[in-house]
Amino acid sequence: MTMVTTMEGAILKVPSLRFMNPNAKFMNPESFPLRRRYEFRFRTVSSASAAETATPYSSSPPFSFSKLGAGSLGHISRPDFPILHQEVNGSKLVYLDNAATSQKPTAVLKAIQNYYESYNSNVHRGIHYLSAKATDEYELARQKVANFINAGDSREIVFTRNATEAINLVAYTWGLSNLRPQDEIVLTIAEHHSSIVPWQIVAQRTGAVLKFVNLTEDEVPDVGELKGMLSNKTKLVVLHHVSNVLASVLPIDEIISWAHDVRSKVLVDACQSVPHMVVDVRSLDADFLVASSHKMCGPTGIGFLYGKTELLSDMPPFLGGGEMISDVFLDHSTYADPPSRFEAGTPAIGEAIGLGAAIDYLSAIGMQKIHDYEVELANYLYQSLSSVPNVRIYGPAPSEVVKRAALCSFNVEDVHPTDIATFLDQQHGVAIRSGHHCAQPLHRYLGINASARASLHFYNTKEDVDEFIRALTDTISFFSSFK
Repeated sequence: MTMVTTMEGAILKVPSLRFMNPNAKFMNPESFPLRRRYEFRFRTVSSASAAETATPYSSSPPFSFSKLGAGSLGHISRPDFPILHQEVNGSKLVYLDNAATSQKPTAVLKAIQNYYESYNSNVHRGIHYLSAKATDEYELARQKVANFINAGDSREIVFTRNATEAINLVAYTWGLSNLRPQDEIVLTIAEHHSSIVPWQIVAQRTGAVLKFVNLTEDEVPDVGELKGMLSNKTKLVVLHHVSNVLASVLPIDEIISWAHDVRSKVLVDACQSVPHMVVDVRSLDADFLVASSHKMCGPTGIGFLYGKTELLSDMPPFLGGGEMISDVFLDHSTYADPPSRFEAGTPAIGEAIGLGAAIDYLSAIGMQKIHDYEVELANYLYQSLSSVPNVRIYGPAPSEVVKRAALCSFNVEDVHPTDIATFLDQQHGVAIRSGHHCAQPLHRYLGINASARASLHFYNTKEDVDEFIRALTDTISFFSSFK
């Protein structure tokens, strides 16, 4: 709190006055830099820990994994996830649908509740205590995202509704502004629909050409074929970091280097990597990167786009309205600098704060520790599922050089994957996914319409895998009895 004397002589307590113009006259609204969008909004913070960058309204995470006793990471972290401690259809819940969405730890739930109970207010627009506090926490969340992926500046982080909107933002701003007839966009057939459909629309409008990389015999996107496709016609490479179907991990750093050699930009879909491993955008030299909060133990309704400063600065607005403007006149408007330019209207404030809390939680564990544990889980899942007769697993086999993500898409001979998922849920309380997983072109390439998918996160255990295998064996036995 800061004591301020008004022109009438009254003494007021003002929160976060350090963010205001120190030369402003407090009672004159025009003296505040509102039209310049609060100079504090995107203040640069060094790549220190979230605790070191915390504002007076934040505290360090109330948890630490450094002094916990023996046990796997899954056993240690599991108590923090209340949703996992329940019965479903009369059986203990075994949640194996993490590639679709992750569960939320208590710390995230409390952060969201605290926002709505204690300082719910709009951001960037008010000078009162609640608005200043909400703004501070919202922008701190942006800085946490920047630190988490090692962005150089928090202004390189744009909050979006989800990763899909982030990709569309790039498509409709950078894409429509930079692509010309016969320019080429290189993708793989293993991309999520969110990474295909926007570029189909942009290609139709601009005359650009989409080129798709196939799979190798090991069912991994053919990196050699991708490298051979690159030319001076290539303007953009769009690809996943980790496949949500094949569990394969692409050498993103090498691909980006090859693309930059032909002056192409690269957009990385990191939805399945950012929650599970260390991702460093500066080391990768990524031009654009997207991820979703709900897959990284944060709330739904928010994701983010990382873009290099020089690229975002040259991109036109995505949506028009409040917050993204500098000045509005009747015949024209001028626009704010990034990231405000791309965040029209009231943002997902509580969701951003929840994402910040999720990042605190993941960082307290350590992303390398999470990755190492999940590699162990991934191998255990693959080996266990491989032992079940008549099961076909898609993607590469794990080895010393091939590290699969902690998921398996599979099919059982003569049993539809939706029947498998339904029986597992209703008879055993095991939650998996069935369908095309928003990857229909990949499924067609594999010669199938759908697959079942079991996917793990760090709060899963080998016992979860064992229960899944027992339940799957029983399921297969049940359907086999009708033959």
